[in-house]
Amino acid sequence: MVHASLQEAAVPSKASGYAAALVTVVIWAVWVIATRHGRQGAIGATELGLIRFGVPALVLAPVWLRTGLMPRGVSPLVLFLMVCGSGAPFFHLAAFALRFAPASAAGVLLVGAMPLATALIGIAVFRERPDRLRLAGLGAILLGIALLLASLIEAQHIAWQGYLLLPVAATFWAVYTHAFRRSGLGALEGSALIAVWSFLSHIGLAFTVGVDFSGIGVQALGIQVVAQGLLSGLAATVAYGAAVRILGSTPAAAFAALVPVMAAFGGAFLLGETIGPVDIIAALVTGIGVALSTGILSRRR
Repeated sequence: MVHASLQEAAVPSKASGYAAALVTVVIWAVWVIATRHGRQGAIGATELGLIRFGVPALVLAPVWLRTGLMPRGVSPLVLFLMVCGSGAPFFHLAAFALRFAPASAAGVLLVGAMPLATALIGIAVFRERPDRLRLAGLGAILLGIALLLASLIEAQHIAWQGYLLLPVAATFWAVYTHAFRRSGLGALEGSALIAVWSFLSHIGLAFTVGVDFSGIGVQALGIQVVAQGLLSGLAATVAYGAAVRILGSTPAAAFAALVPVMAAFGGAFLLGETIGPVDIIAALVTGIGVALSTGILSRRR
């Protein structure tokens, strides 16, 4: 009876982890499209960064004021890796790449590559051992990436710096995933610390290179405040942290492979980007990979 009760109690926890992961990937798709839209317009990377991290730093001020900027019991190295992996350095890498790469490519090479990089780090550094179905899923993600890159070989006027930097940014996020899991911090605490440290670094950057919001329309600014600050900067970070806590780093990150399909079609419908058959196939193959790499179909042990 006690064993059965414990099993029943564990079900909602697992379900809440999957729900948090799904909320995260929807917001990530919105973020890819919004960042691509902003970088095509008059909004600079520093201005976007101030919005992206300033809003959650303000909203979560009670949290980081309580923990302090350097919480006791948290390794400074782990905190540094968290901030680099999902804070200002990651943001600027991704934002720079999205000046050149379309949303469909970013969905595959950035968000789709996150679970692959997370798994590889887990295997190489922490001796994690994914089962065969999860490995097959990760292989499908790799195939989707290969299909996308192969389609670009004969293309002309491709800004390769965007395509090359997207997987680097994905690796940054994978580092954050493992660092957060080992930090001992809760989702709100981790989100607050990443936001405030990244916001402080952007204030320093603003004094160095300057900022200019004068050319940004009210509508465009409002879109970025919602997409960057409230959704990506606050809601998605908290939801992803909760998913990592409940599901583990690799399964939580694997959900990100759902984003390629969302980003590809979102970029086409909302930004007027052109997507071809290979783009759609690459996104779908990567999406299939997530269904396997999450471990949903794996045998329970």
